[in-house]
Amino acid sequence: MTLGTLVLALGMMLGTSQLTATIPATGGAPTGTSETRYCLRVDPETGSRVATIQCRTRDEWAALDIDVDREWAENGVRVIA
Repeated sequence: MTLGTLVLALGMMLGTSQLTATIPATGGAPTGTSETRYCLRVDPETGSRVATIQCRTRDEWAALDIDVDREWAENGVRVIA
């Protein structure tokens, strides 16, 4: 397999992955119930370069002073209903 074919195949796989399909292009987070958990990318802990993904309800994010609708476009990953 040539390098060009490999790059094309990987690009097609990335375009059809569930991760890219779950992030809306614009707007806030999808609506849900009070039990719906919103998964967002968060900054790495001190001393680490690895970002993590945390899943919390809207109320739990609000207790941390994070507006899910504002952060969703940039850091949203998925919704667990």
